[in-house]
Amino acid sequence: MTLMTRTLPHTPFWFLRHGETDWNAQYRAQGASDIALNAAGIAQAHRAAAVIAALPPERRPAHIVASPLSRARITAEVVGDALGLPVAIDEALRECSFGIQEGQVMAEWFHAWVAGDDTPEGCEPFVDLRARARGAIAAALANPAPVLVVAHGALWRGFRAEAGLPADFRTPNAQPLWVTPPSPGDTAWSLAALAMPDA
Repeated sequence: MTLMTRTLPHTPFWFLRHGETDWNAQYRAQGASDIALNAAGIAQAHRAAAVIAALPPERRPAHIVASPLSRARITAEVVGDALGLPVAIDEALRECSFGIQEGQVMAEWFHAWVAGDDTPEGCEPFVDLRARARGAIAAALANPAPVLVVAHGALWRGFRAEAGLPADFRTPNAQPLWVTPPSPGDTAWSLAALAMPDA
């Protein structure tokens, strides 16, 4: 069984989108560009780390897996430092390339891409991103639970589509999400956001 075809285990896990970057603030598609966290994003990572570290021991992550792009990797390292955990890097969690739209404002082209109606030149098709996200999350969940996955907004849209959730939804930066598999008779996974302190 390859990474791309793994079935999602029915295992709850944590997901954290990286902290804010300047391109996030400008609503620009970052994709494969390695854009650094800005000051707000670093502060967000530290707030998320404090909230996660304050969880009851049985709910705290036991393993952290992150994208190699610095905005996700550094966010994960901040959390790892708070928990005393190392960060494993998985290339499959890397954000997709947006091709000719890299760095452009996320306008109607982006929604058409998520819907599968149009793929910009050089951009990873959304259906391929869905398969990659599914495989990467499945691989992460083979580690000791609970697992914390730190990655990207578009990749998370791919997972949401695979998890029976609306895909075209912007997940806030550095908002810890507890992700649980469907209950018997249901088809969609559930997401619960941890309450975050004010900036």
